Amino acid sequence: MAMVARRVHFKTVLQRPYVTYALRRILTFIAVIWVAASINFFLPRLASGRDPIRSRLGQQAASGGSITGIQELVDAYSEKFGLNEPLYKQYLRYLWDVVTFDLGFSIASYPARVADLIQVALPWTIVLLFTATIFSFVLGTLVGAYLGWQNRKKQVDYLFMPLLTLSAVPYYVLGLILVYFFAFRTTAFPLTGGYDIGSRPEWTFEFALDALHHSVLPALSIVLVQLGSWALGMRGMMVMTEGEDYMSYAEARGVSPRTIFLRYGARNAMLPQVTALALSLGTIASQAVLVEVVFGYPGIGTLLYRSITGVDYFLIYGIVLLVVFSIALVTLILDLIYPLLDPRIIYSR
Repeated sequence: MAMVARRVHFKTVLQRPYVTYALRRILTFIAVIWVAASINFFLPRLASGRDPIRSRLGQQAASGGSITGIQELVDAYSEKFGLNEPLYKQYLRYLWDVVTFDLGFSIASYPARVADLIQVALPWTIVLLFTATIFSFVLGTLVGAYLGWQNRKKQVDYLFMPLLTLSAVPYYVLGLILVYFFAFRTTAFPLTGGYDIGSRPEWTFEFALDALHHSVLPALSIVLVQLGSWALGMRGMMVMTEGEDYMSYAEARGVSPRTIFLRYGARNAMLPQVTALALSLGTIASQAVLVEVVFGYPGIGTLLYRSITGVDYFLIYGIVLLVVFSIALVTLILDLIYPLLDPRIIYSR
């Protein structure tokens, strides 16, 4: 019967109103990416009113900065983007490069390309923050659901509340505390970096252990901060869910407390948590900045920090496009799967 009900539910969801809504959301997703890419193209030109490459290099030269191969960089961009051509041709060429994710060369790291730099740094950020976020979400949701289910037992709150208060501490502050106690005072963990100096990233068991050793403190700083947020949010939703009629009806029918807790309480209370998780995963690159800078971790956050201090705005715009794309994509996926998670949500009149 459960399988039949599930098939009926999916058949009900995948009707014409849902398909129409899905197509509309996909068009909105494309529009958001187009607007973000257009802002990235026009903003530096509106700010300088001249060739953006020559303008930026001139500012660096005036401030005492130095870049090797300035003329080669200008020539490469002039050939790549056709900076001597009309603006609309440059814009159309730029949009095609965005579609193929080819944003040219990095100013501060010439002749390295923007896509190559992001490709090297992105896996480090995904492994660190994705794993830490998922782990903190699962653990925090379970703890919050248990606290909400046992809301009459105040001693349970007293036991977990000191840990939950860490949600008010910024990532980088807790990271500095962990570095001081576990890397500076006891030397149990390395002070900085994603692997030992002199090592080269490779697919070996020894390097994986080395990278894991370096990622413990940054991951711990993220987990401890996010754990309290997930637990407090889930606790509030669980307390509200306990007062619903279907919970009282299940108890009156003699359903086991475990079934009520998992299938009736936690399952319905965690829907807002799923939304928050999707948005949190979409902003992984932006959340990583200070954490990775504190620990010198070779991810997107450190790359963005170096691009800002090095006035490498093509690399900055590449990372910004990545963040916008990830947020828009996660939001799109969330909108499309929400009716499958909650049968009460339908996209029809």
